[in-house]
Amino acid sequence: MTTDRELLEAAARAAGVALSFKDDGDPFFAAGHGLAPRGLWNPITDDGDALRLAVALGIGISRPDKKFPGVRRVFLSDISGFTVTDKDPCAATRRAIVRAAAEMGK
Repeated sequence: MTTDRELLEAAARAAGVALSFKDDGDPFFAAGHGLAPRGLWNPITDDGDALRLAVALGIGISRPDKKFPGVRRVFLSDISGFTVTDKDPCAATRRAIVRAAAEMGK
């Protein structure tokens, strides 16, 4: 999966979220699901959406090394973990969660 949209579609499948997209592709909408209480759902950009996704799918989060705060690793019980590096540690965490969820939704 190479695009954010593909990642979100696969992550949504894993979480049981029904997505629809505006013509311009942004923002991403989720209809009638507890993971998207505002009606919008984009765990790549929204901390709350990412956390709800991680909780719903049992995704664990850790920081491998305090020297590198932008690195996050997520763990799943049945697939390998994902490590993402970003200058923004929150962005790295969100993207790692979505990548792991997308793998579950393949």
